[in-house]
Amino acid sequence: MSAGGAVAVAGSGPGGAPGDRGAAAERADAGARGSTGSGDGDAWARAAWSIVAEPGDTTAGAVVAALGAPGALAWALWAVTTTPQEALRRLRDLARGPAGPHGGTAAGADPHVGAAAGADAHGGPAAGADPWPAGTLRVLARALPRWAPRLVDLDPRPALDDLADRGGVLVVPGTPAWPPALDDLGPAAPLCLWLRGASDLAALAERSVAVVGARAATAYGERIAGDLGAGLAERGVTVVSGGAFGVDVAAHRGALAVGGPTVALLAGGVDRPSPAGNLAVLERVVDDGGALVAESPPGTPPSRARFLQRNRVIAALTRATVVVEAAWRSGALSTAARAGELLRPVGAVPGPVTSMASVGCHRLLRDGAAVCVTDAAEVVELLDPPGSSRPGGSAPVAPVPHGAVPHAVVPPVPVPPGVVPPPSPAPVSSPLGTAGSVVGQQAGARPGRQPVPPVADRADGVAARALDALDRRRSRTTVEVARRAGLAEHETVAALGLLELAGAARRVDGRWRRSEGTGTQGRLL
Repeated sequence: MSAGGAVAVAGSGPGGAPGDRGAAAERADAGARGSTGSGDGDAWARAAWSIVAEPGDTTAGAVVAALGAPGALAWALWAVTTTPQEALRRLRDLARGPAGPHGGTAAGADPHVGAAAGADAHGGPAAGADPWPAGTLRVLARALPRWAPRLVDLDPRPALDDLADRGGVLVVPGTPAWPPALDDLGPAAPLCLWLRGASDLAALAERSVAVVGARAATAYGERIAGDLGAGLAERGVTVVSGGAFGVDVAAHRGALAVGGPTVALLAGGVDRPSPAGNLAVLERVVDDGGALVAESPPGTPPSRARFLQRNRVIAALTRATVVVEAAWRSGALSTAARAGELLRPVGAVPGPVTSMASVGCHRLLRDGAAVCVTDAAEVVELLDPPGSSRPGGSAPVAPVPHGAVPHAVVPPVPVPPGVVPPPSPAPVSSPLGTAGSVVGQQAGARPGRQPVPPVADRADGVAARALDALDRRRSRTTVEVARRAGLAEHETVAALGLLELAGAARRVDGRWRRSEGTGTQGRLL
């Protein structure tokens, strides 16, 4: 996508308070009407939203689903200047307005004044109006201050220009290149994807498997991951992983060794593939018909919180997930948990019972959350169970609408007597209903099976995000830290105070930097 015509959103003001909101809102409204000059107001607005909201922000996803990306951006520019109650009233009004739920701001509608028809004096639904979920006001009150610092001087053009210079494209929902499986994440789905390499991500993901595991992999784990990557690629399966050390890069190398495509999901921007030690492999991914994919725009550094959020995209993008090696507390287990929530089949490779690197895999197998797999042929059975019409099957099966749960999704293992088959996921009745309820829940547990045990990792906590935004050599103001971390200013102040007490951060002339020797998230995290 060309960045030409992308509209800069002007603003200034201390503490993250935007300045000229009227002009900025007019530009966003122009994007909603497709008159920005770019010819694609939705793509432009989604690029802007990917700068404003952190990956996995379900509130942003719900608002975009309700208003459309351009309309949601226009609403957000105004909403951060008013109270959450007024913002909620206007949100209801726009969602029920003549433009429809995805029409953005209706022509002639003023998003800056007026209360919503059908809303009571406290921002709640009036009698006869469609009910909105309890807690919506609280969710907005937490989200708006987090967006405000990044709405100052918002301009997606530099990121779009950088992407174009690298030969990349912006993939947005509703286009042929968008993988429909990502929509299963609901409001947690990516708002857009920044991509380098093969532009048809939907085709790559159509028949794909995630191969994930420990960064500190053993020689056994790296060999198995490489064999799986090569074996799956030879069978026409796209290998998807995170590009990290250990199991991830071994799986990528295995696919590349046999000339197969592979996709790497990055925790930062596509302009800075990480880790740097795998740069040569990741560039080969692009050159050999695969793709580097990121939720965040170019220039975004990787962080622990973004690594965790990336896992949900890996789980949703692929048709099955295989864990090769994982310790008791491992990010790979969070990917398996996400796949289980989405009713994707999960496989785990057993290892030596004396190996701490395989404890997580054995945990998945013991709890019935994964099927034992030992080679590529057994992994393919997760995609093509016996009796299916896919390659490797023998009998035809009826087509299953996307989003439904086919019987073949359940791995081919005997079902104990009395176990009820898993129900289809319940439809989402309100986009903002999930915004307040999806985060932190482990939905979709299968009856008769133990859910994947939650991973006790606080990397997405407020203090951890603030610490990730600090440097050891460069001091930053509180506003800069808030903007880099995607936090509200008051959250940042509190987090920095805790980090200072823990010895993880120090204040120098009113600015903040990470303390020397701080390698982990600290005792308070």
